[in-house]
Amino acid sequence: MTGLEHDFPLDIWISFSKFFEQYKELLKSDNEIIKDRAARILKIAEQYPELDNGIKEEKRVYELLEPIHLVLEDSFPDILQQNEIKIATIPFHNKVLKSTSRYQNIVKAAGENFEPQIKNLNEDHYYIMGCSIILGHYYNYNIDFRRPFFYDIPDAFGVMRNYRIMYNGDFIDIIKTDKAKEITDADVAELLDNFDNIDIWKEKFPPHSWIFKGIIIANMFDVTTDVSLSDFKTSLIKYDKTQGDFVGSFQDIFRAIFNLREIKVGFSNYNPEDQVLERVPFKNIDSYILYDRYTDCCETALCKGTYHYLFEESTYFAISDVKRYQKSTPDEIMYKNLVAQGINSAILAPIKSDGNLLGILEIVSPNVHELNSINANKLQDVMPYLVDSVLRSKAKSENELELIIQQECTSIHPSVHWKFKREAKRFMRAMVDENPVSFREVVFENVYPLYGQIDIKGSSDARNEAIQKDLVLQLKGIAKIINKIIESDPLPIYEQLAYRTNRYVMAITEQLQVDSEQNILNFIKKEITPLFKHLKKKNVELDTLIDEYEEILDVSIKTVYRHRKAYDESVMLINKKMAALLDQKQDEAQGMYPHYFERFKSDGVEHNMYIGESITKQDSFNKVYLYNLRLWQLQIMCEMENAYYQMQKDLPVALDVASMVLVFNTSLSVRFRMDEKRFDVDGTYNARYEVVKKRVDKSKIKGTDQRVTEKGKLVIIYSQRSDEREYIKYINFLQSKNYLEEEIEIVELDDLQGVTGLKALRVNILYHKNEKDKEYYTYEDLMKELN
Repeated sequence: MTGLEHDFPLDIWISFSKFFEQYKELLKSDNEIIKDRAARILKIAEQYPELDNGIKEEKRVYELLEPIHLVLEDSFPDILQQNEIKIATIPFHNKVLKSTSRYQNIVKAAGENFEPQIKNLNEDHYYIMGCSIILGHYYNYNIDFRRPFFYDIPDAFGVMRNYRIMYNGDFIDIIKTDKAKEITDADVAELLDNFDNIDIWKEKFPPHSWIFKGIIIANMFDVTTDVSLSDFKTSLIKYDKTQGDFVGSFQDIFRAIFNLREIKVGFSNYNPEDQVLERVPFKNIDSYILYDRYTDCCETALCKGTYHYLFEESTYFAISDVKRYQKSTPDEIMYKNLVAQGINSAILAPIKSDGNLLGILEIVSPNVHELNSINANKLQDVMPYLVDSVLRSKAKSENELELIIQQECTSIHPSVHWKFKREAKRFMRAMVDENPVSFREVVFENVYPLYGQIDIKGSSDARNEAIQKDLVLQLKGIAKIINKIIESDPLPIYEQLAYRTNRYVMAITEQLQVDSEQNILNFIKKEITPLFKHLKKKNVELDTLIDEYEEILDVSIKTVYRHRKAYDESVMLINKKMAALLDQKQDEAQGMYPHYFERFKSDGVEHNMYIGESITKQDSFNKVYLYNLRLWQLQIMCEMENAYYQMQKDLPVALDVASMVLVFNTSLSVRFRMDEKRFDVDGTYNARYEVVKKRVDKSKIKGTDQRVTEKGKLVIIYSQRSDEREYIKYINFLQSKNYLEEEIEIVELDDLQGVTGLKALRVNILYHKNEKDKEYYTYEDLMKELN
């Protein structure tokens, strides 16, 4: 029949010969009404012999629609017109020869010119379905390609309804032409394993080499809430790994979908970090690929063909005869494992979301050919639900792993997270096997440390000065009230309190002692506050003075917190700005080469970095990445200094900062201390690094009282001559980029406890007034410009 848009193995001839054969049998009936009806239909056959012989031209079919409708009248009884959704058509196509009223109403409600399209049948599948008809009707092969077909038709309210199409093939003949090829058992075996290879199907069944003679009656059912898929989805939503019968019910649903009672379902999880397949760490969930192993490399666990389809083509791989495949590739572990488990056919399907592989669904059968590339297509209808379920399951599993890590460790930097995750999996696996173990300490060996800090200069003095000013302000407020009391009520006790108040003012103005603040606060709390509470009731003038005094106190701590607040806010703003800049730049540095990073806020911001092979987990580390990180560190210290002095004028207290970098010449080991929930260097020799790090910024230039760190200078502390040469190269580069001034100062440092021979490179940092400023200033020039 002309008018078909695609190639098809069958030439379509519309014919009602099968109907006429049945009506000839009905002429023998004893029922006169039936005989009369049969005679009338057979008269139409005599009148229009082409209805029996077959019509190829679409135009002629439409010219003969009136007699065609009469022939089909018994198939479309009036009494069922509003009940059945039925059409007379040709295979897997939208040409409608006759339909029930209910079908017509459904299509009409969908909108003008709406033509239903079969939802899940592409051009290749359309061709293969034609081949399946030939295999079934002519060769009597029981090829199970009973994937449901659907029309998606919107109703009058715009809601999409799904209609399942059921085909009745009782009224067709399949006729072989001289163009057709003879099909053997070997051909069928080849086709079973090559559902998606359209070229093989077209080779076995050339286009239009067979004749389809007849019509198909198609019944449709509204399956918008399809029961079997709904059950499947519900089962997945209710999934709970502690539920003992989950795997059994899951397996039963797949057996119903495939109509195969002996299949089993397994699953293997894909770990993208290690590029391995892993057994799901829950009881009763098997992996037939991994067999007796917990984890295996993807390329080892899968044969080459499976790996290609699952990872590169992102589609399923069907094995209809496992032993036949094993004979052709005897060295593949996957087939050995399947045979050892009594598996003779299997379907392996990738479970993917947004292009990322989550795991592999494994459907296996003990029977040869029972699972194949044709019935594997049934997975298309269940995969979306399965993907949702696996995503939820993975998220749940990840949360459990994170919980273990958090309980056993603390917040972990992404660069080393993989090793904690590996240990957490071991920990979880042992718990599932009811074999409790302790969480082992995590060690990274042979890593290179980098340390730097931008420290608030003179922070102790600035803090003490703020405390001093606040205390003096509060004490003078107290003195004013006590002197007023003495005017009207000169009791010796008041004079003694006035004397003590003035003594405190004089003492802290001269020098703030370690215990001065606490002594004064105790004096105010125990003697002044109760007294003022009593005096407020004496007269109105005192009441006003005490109210004024209380207004200068902080509501929560009941002391003056003006200058200390300005200092604390300044420190907080400095730390926030410096930490944010460092974090932002750190993200860029991680992109250059992964490394461990941590930072701390105190009076300024300090950071630790460790870089090396054991952290990246890949065989890719080269010392060039260490040198790159060292240069990056110097550059970022200069940028942080610039960012600070651009914000200094907006701070409540204008503080200064000083920057320092510590160079450690050799690699060391870093251990995560389980008791302290933090990383620390491992071993006695390595501990020297921690000692130097804690004390070096307080060290002085040898023979002077001058601290090595200084505002406006970048200070690099080291011990080896090779470090000096290396860092002078970095400084020269940064000088060429106008980060640093030309002059380099090299100084020796006083010995620290247990540490001798330290030296420092000191060089002036160049500043900009603001981000857009193209001028370069020394620290002194910048201060003049800003002030």
